[in-house]
Amino acid sequence: MAVRRVVPNFRTQAPPENQEFYGLLGFDPVMDLGWISTVASPAEPTAQISFVTEDATAPVHADLSVEVDDVDAVHAAVRDSGAEIVHSLRDEEWGVRRFFVRDPEGRVVNVLTHLTQH
Repeated sequence: MAVRRVVPNFRTQAPPENQEFYGLLGFDPVMDLGWISTVASPAEPTAQISFVTEDATAPVHADLSVEVDDVDAVHAAVRDSGAEIVHSLRDEEWGVRRFFVRDPEGRVVNVLTHLTQH
């Protein structure tokens, strides 16, 4: 299993203001679904930050996202470990397959892969 990127998910009620601020640091907008938007470094596209007002389909806010090459294998390993899965494995309409798991400190991790890469 390989990790493709790790993205912090900042809670916000002001996505445009955050995009503008992080633009000052060299980030460009790369995704905006309304409830979540993401900025990335043009020089290093996997260096990203997401701003989330709420999750459209999950019961909780994920603190970070980890994109992996095989989400099904990671899901099986996490499930077998006994870790708490707080959002079941599913394909989302915006093109990702994901699940949420709680880490030992209580942080919620969104584990995903893009369906075009699945």
